[in-house]
Amino acid sequence: MRHVIGVVAGGDSPERNVSLLSGKGVFAALQRLGHRAQMVKIDTLDDLVAGLGGIDVAFNCLHGGAGEDGTVQLLLDVMGIPTIGSGPLACARAMDKAKAKAIFRSKDLPTPAGATVTANTLETKVREAADTLSFPIILKPQNGGSTIAVHRVESESALRPALTTILDDFDAALIEPFIAGRELTVGILRIEGEGVALPVIEIRFPGQTFDYEAKYTDGSAEFLAPAPLSLEVAATIQDLALRAHQALDCFGFSRVDFRLSDDGVPYILEVNTLPGMTPLSDLPRAAAVMGIEYDPLVEIMLSTSHRAFA
Repeated sequence: MRHVIGVVAGGDSPERNVSLLSGKGVFAALQRLGHRAQMVKIDTLDDLVAGLGGIDVAFNCLHGGAGEDGTVQLLLDVMGIPTIGSGPLACARAMDKAKAKAIFRSKDLPTPAGATVTANTLETKVREAADTLSFPIILKPQNGGSTIAVHRVESESALRPALTTILDDFDAALIEPFIAGRELTVGILRIEGEGVALPVIEIRFPGQTFDYEAKYTDGSAEFLAPAPLSLEVAATIQDLALRAHQALDCFGFSRVDFRLSDDGVPYILEVNTLPGMTPLSDLPRAAAVMGIEYDPLVEIMLSTSHRAFA
């Protein structure tokens, strides 16, 4: 009897719409590949247990929130339902950008400095940032993805309002220096039992920041795959991406985002343990450069739930 694969999508995070698009694409691919697939669309985490009835394997396409911070991974583990990709602890580490930064620094991996801000520390952190950082600076949710709620702040007067906006929707914000340079991303994929860094992608976009609109509006951003880099620079960034993936103990696949500064220094911004699988997403784009089209990519990702097929 073939396994029933539940494609879990939706959720209540700000990345719900991206999740639904990812789930739609993965579900169609699984059907084309001949698998028994079932959509498990959820509105909140409370819907998950009921939706998993009769499911043998979970193909998690939730992005952000409980779907990506280790909560759903832990719940599936407790339920005995194999799922794709990284385990609960790795997901939790990657989702918390401040914790991930601390791990990167402990492994001598280059990452921008960062300061965590909560509602209780808002005034103190605003003063510290104004005194110690040069504008512009970058503000983002400490636990978030899909470039949602990312702000580039040009002046001290705009700092507090931007942080307040983020803290209205998230528990904590992260302050980082703005790194003038190029936006790069590297997919990691487990191929024949080994983690492999996919070709580097460069993202060029209108405006000052690569925000949600630029990321998911067709034609808004330009994706150069592979990125126009020297072989030496590309290899260095791929190596850093794989080391960042390994430093957080990720498994199977991920996407590692970088800024390459104008003076040639690559900085790791974050690791995404459940990268998007939409038509505009970077992991499918990078895999295609290696000759791995969307359906075979889905099959490779499915194989990371190896316990189900042992």
